[in-house]
Amino acid sequence: MDSLATDNEVLVIGAGVSGLTTAICLADAGWSVRVLARDLPHDTTSEVAGALWGPSFQEPMAKTMAWTDRSLADFTALAEDPGSGVRMAQTLTVSTMPAGDPPPQARAIPELRACEPAELPPGFASGFRAVMPLADMPRYLDHLTARLAAAGVVVEQGTVTSLDEAVREAPLVVNCAGLGATDFGDDSVRPVFGQHVVVTNPGLDLLFMELSMADEWTSYFPHGDRVVCGGVRIPGRWDRTPEPGITDRILARVRALAPRLRDAEVIEVVTGLRPDRPSVRVETEQLGTGWCVHNYGHGGNGVSLSWGCAREVTELAGRLR
Repeated sequence: MDSLATDNEVLVIGAGVSGLTTAICLADAGWSVRVLARDLPHDTTSEVAGALWGPSFQEPMAKTMAWTDRSLADFTALAEDPGSGVRMAQTLTVSTMPAGDPPPQARAIPELRACEPAELPPGFASGFRAVMPLADMPRYLDHLTARLAAAGVVVEQGTVTSLDEAVREAPLVVNCAGLGATDFGDDSVRPVFGQHVVVTNPGLDLLFMELSMADEWTSYFPHGDRVVCGGVRIPGRWDRTPEPGITDRILARVRALAPRLRDAEVIEVVTGLRPDRPSVRVETEQLGTGWCVHNYGHGGNGVSLSWGCAREVTELAGRLR
């Protein structure tokens, strides 16, 4: 494998949670980092994520399990910092399916236990309680951006038309472009539309998540004075226009389960496009005299995978020195 020249510069493409986290890890490892993104952090899909750390069931399975475990350690440490926007949240996860043995991916979930029947809302057959990291994404993105600024890294807004163009700016490029990877020739990446309704918080602290393979499900994520309610997935849809019908169904479901939300005021309706791919891509690719390390295709698990993938990218980059 050809190695990089003595140049220590790296260009990170993308300023969502994956790009920012990767840039932090690279800067901590001594790289001279630039971040270039079409969308600034608060304009990315990361901004509107529910942002609960949880197990990933994506390929490559062994690696995604290791990456989520690594991320758990980082988020647990971040929860000790009140300014990070991360907290360890009491969670209730339910299903209409009977209880079974937890999958291997669940082994790392802190304080995991099966629900007692009395803890389950009507209509659900099983569930579990746990304590899991939850990120208030607007605050958390500010935290990541501040960490980069402290390391002398500024997030620049701009476009990259090709990775070949990017390696002319820096000998090492890290592709954290998410859905933007389609512009670089990866046709296996597709959008999955999501919509959340953000309401005022009447005092909820418990996070609720329904495990479901359906296109719509019930979830609510308390974040201080607001609650992020969901959810929906529409594969292949690029249009981010909110749908009033989806908003109405989300509100009906969460209000049925949490009556205190019936009088909660709707603050906003937000949408985003999750970058779905058959498998998460974290690998190196030589581009002429330069190198690219890819880090994208996280689907709806961008937060859960962020630190684990970022640290793997940093290890791969180190091998190219």
